[in-house]
Amino acid sequence: MSSDSTSDPSGASLSYRNILEREMENALKEIDRPPKGVFLSGLSAGLNLSFGALLMGMVLTYSGGFESRLVQQAALGGVSSIAFLFVVIGQTELFTAHSTMAILPVLDGRATVRDLGRVWSVTYVSNLFGCALFAGLIAVLGPEMGVVDPASFGTLSSALLGLSWWVIFLSGVVAGWLMGLVTWLSAASRDTVGRILFVIIGTAIIGFGPFHHSILGTTELLTALLLDQGVSLGQYGHFLLWTTVGNVVGGGVFVGLLNYGHVALAGEAHDVAFEAADRDD
Repeated sequence: MSSDSTSDPSGASLSYRNILEREMENALKEIDRPPKGVFLSGLSAGLNLSFGALLMGMVLTYSGGFESRLVQQAALGGVSSIAFLFVVIGQTELFTAHSTMAILPVLDGRATVRDLGRVWSVTYVSNLFGCALFAGLIAVLGPEMGVVDPASFGTLSSALLGLSWWVIFLSGVVAGWLMGLVTWLSAASRDTVGRILFVIIGTAIIGFGPFHHSILGTTELLTALLLDQGVSLGQYGHFLLWTTVGNVVGGGVFVGLLNYGHVALAGEAHDVAFEAADRDD
């Protein structure tokens, strides 16, 4: 979701409550947007984030294989973060950002669960549709140009599959948690450079894991399926179910709910004192 700088016209930094209020207003704007607009923005996010899968496939292809697993994961995490940067700085609608921020107006009583379900469903479906389109593009163009070896997506998919449901769920929690932190810290950043650093650091950890991200992982697995790398629709469905639930819990509970709780319920007196002291200065 989109977020603005956290410095006011006078140059003073915003308090926790100011950040929360700003993110709540941004979330309400997205909830009130026409579904067609949200769908197109979500489609764009799915397409743009899929560049991360393409770049990871290219790195594995061009490297010819890494001698060090550490170097491999660092390289994959670094290039995948570029695609997250496209989405966050470009302010298109990514489901794992919505799972954090769209819950805030519901917690505050300004939106209903039905409103939340509508914006989540439109964003989620449009993200997945964008991923499916891009997976088709990679499968058709990558091998023909020699920039993607089909086996590279076999390597990527093997890191996401073959795990118990609870492992995928907990890995999804970590990915959603990190994505929620990226969204929140981007809102707290005072300038674009700070936002870029937060996005790169937070999302590179997701790729370094690799932790399960429902949208990026969709492009990886669907591309592997199209390139006949031993991925079935049943395996993809298993991945998508538990990864999505984990992402929602990670972003919605560990970032959205906890930040709302400590700011809205426990931090009011502190914020009032902070703002008064800031005005005196």
